[in-house]
Formats: sequence, C-alpha cells, structure tokens
Amino acid sequence: MAASSIAGDKTKTSDADLEKLPLRDVLAKLTVDPTQGLTAAEAQKRLDHYGPNALAEKTESFALKLIRHFMGPIAYMIEAAALVSAVIGHWEDFAIILGLLLFNVALELWQDRKASNALAALKKGLAPEATALRDGKWQTIDAAVLVPGDIVKIRLGVIVPADLRMVSGDYASIDQAALTGESLPVAKKVGDAAYSGSVVKQGEMEAVVIATGSSTFFGRTAKLVAGAGAVSHAQQAMFQIGNFLIAIAVVLAAIMVAVKVYHDIVIADTWGLKDALGILQFVLVLLVASIPVAMPTVFSITMALGALALSREKAIVSKLSAIEEMAGVSILCSDKTGTLTKNQLKLGEPILLAAADAQDCILAGALASRAEDRDAIDTAVIDALADRDALQPWKQLKFVPFDPVTKRTEATVADASGHKIVVAKGAPQAIVDLARPSKDIADRVTQTVAALAAKGSRALGVARSTDEGQSWTVLGILPMFDPPRDDSKATIERANAKGVSVKMVTGDDTAIAIETARQLGMGTNIIPAADAFPKDMDPNNVPPQIVDAIERADGFARVFPEHKYAIVKALQSRGHIVAMTGDGVNDAPALKQADCGTAVSGATDAARGAAALILTAPGLSVINSAIDEARRIFARITSYTIYRVTLTMDIMFLVVLSSIFLGFQPLTAVMIVVMSLLDDLPIMAIAYDNTRVSEKPIRWKLPRLLGVSATLGFFSIVQSFGLLLIGMEIIGHPAHGAALGLGTTHQLQTVMFLQLVAGGHLLLFVTRTERWFFLPPFPAATLFWAIVATQIVAVVMCAAGWLVEPISWRLIGAIWAYNIAWLFVMGAARLATERFADYRTDRHLASTQMVNQPLRTAP
Repeated sequence: MAASSIAGDKTKTSDADLEKLPLRDVLAKLTVDPTQGLTAAEAQKRLDHYGPNALAEKTESFALKLIRHFMGPIAYMIEAAALVSAVIGHWEDFAIILGLLLFNVALELWQDRKASNALAALKKGLAPEATALRDGKWQTIDAAVLVPGDIVKIRLGVIVPADLRMVSGDYASIDQAALTGESLPVAKKVGDAAYSGSVVKQGEMEAVVIATGSSTFFGRTAKLVAGAGAVSHAQQAMFQIGNFLIAIAVVLAAIMVAVKVYHDIVIADTWGLKDALGILQFVLVLLVASIPVAMPTVFSITMALGALALSREKAIVSKLSAIEEMAGVSILCSDKTGTLTKNQLKLGEPILLAAADAQDCILAGALASRAEDRDAIDTAVIDALADRDALQPWKQLKFVPFDPVTKRTEATVADASGHKIVVAKGAPQAIVDLARPSKDIADRVTQTVAALAAKGSRALGVARSTDEGQSWTVLGILPMFDPPRDDSKATIERANAKGVSVKMVTGDDTAIAIETARQLGMGTNIIPAADAFPKDMDPNNVPPQIVDAIERADGFARVFPEHKYAIVKALQSRGHIVAMTGDGVNDAPALKQADCGTAVSGATDAARGAAALILTAPGLSVINSAIDEARRIFARITSYTIYRVTLTMDIMFLVVLSSIFLGFQPLTAVMIVVMSLLDDLPIMAIAYDNTRVSEKPIRWKLPRLLGVSATLGFFSIVQSFGLLLIGMEIIGHPAHGAALGLGTTHQLQTVMFLQLVAGGHLLLFVTRTERWFFLPPFPAATLFWAIVATQIVAVVMCAAGWLVEPISWRLIGAIWAYNIAWLFVMGAARLATERFADYRTDRHLASTQMVNQPLRTAP
C-alpha cells in the first residue's frame, strides 16, 4: 500500500476506532495478511509516513537553558542590582549579589533536570526490541521501526512494543496496572487490545500493530506529561512583590531626583557634574537597597530546610516549590490501589454451598492454584489457608492454567493414598456452567455474586469432582477484596481536619471504589470517569458542567490518564490548589500538572520523574506531616515578606521625605549598603524559626499581605521620621545635645542608621506571628542569636565609629528604648489591621451567601 493511501485511511479511521472495530475490519483497514505480515518495502513506506515508534522529544541546548534562567522579573532585578553595584564601584556588594544570582540559577537548573526525568523515565518503559513477521518470516527487529499493520508476537516477560489487537493464540495475561490503574493483570483473547508499555505475565499470542509512537495509549500519556506543569504560586508572588517594591522605589527616587535637581538648578544655581554624579550614586544605591535580591534565596533556603525535615519523614522532595504549594492544598486526589489500600488481594469469609467448612472450600481453591506462577488470585487463596501444611498430602498431577474462554483454572490432584480428585476455581458463572447444579444453587450463586459486587468485592467460585470430572459439586464462593491500609482512615480524617478534601481516583470499577470509600469513611459519590467525560473532550478545556460534577464528586472510578489530568486541570481552573498521588505511568501527566504531584512508595520511574514529592514509606500518612511542614514554611516566608516590604518602604520614604522637606540626607550610601547586608544576610535564619501550624489551607493573599505591610510601613515611617525630627530638634538646642552626645548632623545620620537596623530586626518579632510578639511560639534559637549578633555588630560600629560617625553609649541606649516602645505600637497596629481585614472578609462572605441563597416562596 502506498503512503498516500495510508494517509487516507489515517484520516478516516482513528486509533480509537481500530481498537474497537471488528478484527476482520481492522486487518482490512491495515491491509495486512496475519500469516505473512508486511513486506520490508511496505514497512519502510509506512515508517516514512507514520514516523518511528518512539516518543518525540524537543531538545534544547545547555546554553539556551542557562540563558533562560537568567531571564525573568526577579532575575532582571538581581542583575540590575549587580550592575549598579559595579558601576558605583561597590565590589563587595557586587560579589554578594552576584553570588545570590548564581545560587538561584544553579538551583533552578537542578530542578529543571529533575523535571525532565519524567519523559526519560517514560522512554525506559518502551520495549527496545520486538518479534515481528516481515516477508513471511519471524524476525527480531528494533521496536522503533514497528509500523501500523505489523504482525508481532508477544510472550511471557516481554514489554508490549506498541498498541495491538490480538489476532491468534490461546490467551495472554497482561499487567497494565501502570497504564490504566487496574489492580489485577487482564486476560486477553483474540480481538482484545493491548497497550504499549504493559508487561506480559502469562501466555503467548500474535497481534497486529494498530498504533505506534505518540499515537499509542502510552504516547498520549507522554504527550500529556510534556505539556503538563503549573507555575509555582511562590514564583508568582515573588514577581508581584518584587514589581511592587521596584515601582515604589522608582517613583520615590524620581520624585527625589526631580526635587533635588530643581533645587540645585533653579533655586541655588549651583548645578555641576559633581552634583549630578553624587545624586546618581545615591539614587542607584537606594535602588539597590530596595531590590529584594535576597528574597529568592530566603525562599529557597527555607524550602530546602523543609525538604530536609521531610526526608526524615521518608518523603523526598524533587521540586522545592511543591513544599510551599502543599500549604495551600485544598483538594488531595489520591490513587486507591496501593495507596489507600494494601494492593494485596485478601479473601473474605467464604460463602459455603456444599463445602463442609470454610477451610474445606479454601483448600479446594488452593489445590486449583499454582504458587510458582505468583498469580495474585492464586497467592491470595493459598495465603488464606489456616495451615499451609494442609497442602502437603496432595500432589498436583495436572494443572490447566486460566483460560479467558473457560475463565477458570483446573487441577487434578492425588492424596497420599493415591485417591484422585479434580478441583476448579474461577469466575462463578464459569463454575456454574461447569458443575450444572440445581436451579436453587445456581440462583444462590447469582445472588451472592451480585451482593458481593454491590460491596465492591470480587467473587471466585470453587468446585470439586471425585469422579475425574464426570460430575461436579459447587463448594462455595470466595469473596476477594483489596483491603484498606491500616492507617488510611486516620490519615484521611486528619487531612479533613486540616481543611483538605480527599478525592479517590482509581482505574477500578465503580462498585469497588464506592465500597473502599465507605470503609474509609469518605463520601460515596463516585463518578465513573469513562462515562462522565466525553470521548473527544480536550482535557485542557473541560466543559463547565463537568467541572461542576468534578467539584461535587468524592471520587472517580474507571479513569484513564487523560481523565486524571483533566480532573486536576478542572479543579485548578476553579481556584483549588491540588495535590495528586499516584504510582503508575498513567498517573504521570496528572502528577506533573498538579500543584504538588506525589509519587507513592513503589511508584514507577515515570511517576517519580513527574512528581514533586516522592514517598518512600507505604501509605499516605506522611502527607499530613508534609502539610504541617508546608504550613510552617509558608508562615516563615510570609513573615519575611511582610518584614522586607515594610522595611523597604521605611527606608525609601524616610530618605525621600527628609530630602524633600528637610533638605537632609538621613543616611549615607555606605550606611544603606551596610544596613542592607545586616538586614538580609542574618534574616535567612528565619528558615529555622518556630511557627504555628494553620488549621486551614493557606495561600498567597497579596492584597491582604501588602495591606498589612503598608500599614506597618506607615507606622515604621512615622517611627523613623519622628526620631529624625527629635534628633534635629536636639541638635538645635546644644544643651540637650551635649547631655545625650548628639551635636552634629553626621552623628544624627548614625542615629538613624542604628534606629533602622535595630528597629528592622525588632520588627521581625512582630511580622513572624499573628499574635502578640511576646506569646508563643517563641523565636527559634538560631534566629534569635542571629539577630543578637547583627545588633552587636551594629552597636559596636556606632560606638567605635566604623564607617559611621561615633555616638555615645547613652545615646545608643536611648535609641534602643525608643525602638522597644515602638515595638508595642507596631504589634498593636498589625493585630488591628488583620482583625479589620478578617471582619471585611467575613462580611463579604456573609453578603455573598445571602445573595446566592435561593428565594423562598411564601406558602
């Protein structure tokens, strides 16, 4: 067939159609004889048309990646700060700022490498070789050159090389749990489909390739992974806060320059090059001080220490921003199998029909099993024996493995005396068809199976024959279920108490999901995703009515990768911060898209590569620890942000207002740089601070945060400007100045320098907690002594005259007393501001509820 005709077929028949069409039509569409396969020439034509059976990957040079990490608002601000420092010759400051910039870039490059591991891990899941029928001969070829229409052979242990339809053979048992989330291997017969990347556990069959590369089920998953990803809320907040500070700094600097130039040119008429350079130098230094160059570093260090704490809880963080995201998580979408449940089939109490007792029924089922096959059902039945030694007297003479046609296993066994019996286990209806019992027994089996299915349990029928298969007796029904983990219910309750809603997401049947949810105390509004989502739906644009259903649902059953991805995207579109857990290839797109994708213990490499948090201990219990740690970290970052914005406003407004209205520069350029270092470097110790754990999800509320910062900034400006006015008044009265040791404007600059350094760090005690600063939790020792150390340096500088004009110890004590008095004022201002904000929020919510409340008609 020519490539052009293939292209025509491609447009008329999708891969999904080839998965569902009758097998005869599939072979006709692909124009292939299953006994001869494709010719080498035809295979090459199709390879040229469809492309290789591999995942497409866009490559980017390291140089481009490196350049990209030096771009962006925060990076531009830091680079501008470094350039300004170099221009004015402050090389020490330049070195510190450049070091911060390189540290952030190195951190981002490392995280970028971790994120790219998702596609690399997916590629590992593809089969490297395949056995294909070409030119009428079976041959081993590179799986990458397979094309639609190729006839391939699959057998025990091989990875399915492409999407297939079975054309011949008895059966194959294929484990596709990593792709579809089904907890048990699926038996395939002629006509059934098999997915690329799944693993053959039993049997051997021949199949025709219906899809390759990115068109396969596996490939579509990889495409979702490549396109998935959400921007960190912390990054967004940093950009907005940085822009806010720069805007204030630029406006105030422009005002100050305009006033200064007007005064020198128009009023004083003393304008010269030296004056211009002096103004430029001071403005540039002021802008450097206002740029939050340490903010990304403080954020990174704080989250890195949080990652270290989580590692002790057996959780590995591969994306630092996920820690901050976890603080605001309001919905946790949890995989069921192996996460909420043990992923270990367990037998319930047998429903007896003709068996003497429960162990008699289980023993018959165990004799119809083969332990060495390591089949999940066989293992569960054998493990249910009260005494494994009960198998010892029996010798298995013949064993017929599970067949998807007969849907049962069968074994001939003999006891120590040589007496033979035949036992069988399998689908209840298959056992009924085999034994042909009375109508009463058959009806009871049907009713029992229906009752078990309603509870989400699988059913296994067991029968025995004492006359070598001539007649059979139905012994009973063995219920099977995957039991919840011992800690799952408590974990879910604790998450709910933290304001986090847990939604179950599973590939299993709806009834199984509902029963598991009931046992775990979750809601039972489980939506079968395959029915709820339109088949042609774009997962990036979920219709509003489906989003409404997703928000209301307690969980989802029978999900595919695009469903999980669409669920996360839909919830994010409604403003939720979403965490997603998973362990398989099918989970990778949703894990990468989620705000905090979490790969659970035993996850595939693809899931680990896509996830931001990797659990190394079974279950979800560590999630609660992650939420607590995340909320502590968020509190630390918030307190630093309020502190930094407040202090920047204080410095900027003090300098500008005093220059305009008083004609006095309260700080020298050297003081501003030293103060910036004394404020920012030790403040990184806030990463170790003690904080309260919020009872509800918390997220960035920039209007509230900037409102609190602006209020504290206003009071800080009043505090600093007030001291400046007091100082100028004292200088104007020499007698008062002599008593305190304050007689010159240079000494007044030292006073303002010490007030800002000391007041700034005392301010941190106010911003670090939403309560009064003297109530617990108290500052961590690391933070407290870091502040003490910087204050000692500042005090010694002022007393000894290092880089500043020296002042007396009496004056130093007076400045500290002034700052401590203002500490209580600042604390009261923060409490009042936040209570007012909460009152406004509560009123808004009450008004919204009243407006949305349906009108009631009078009777």
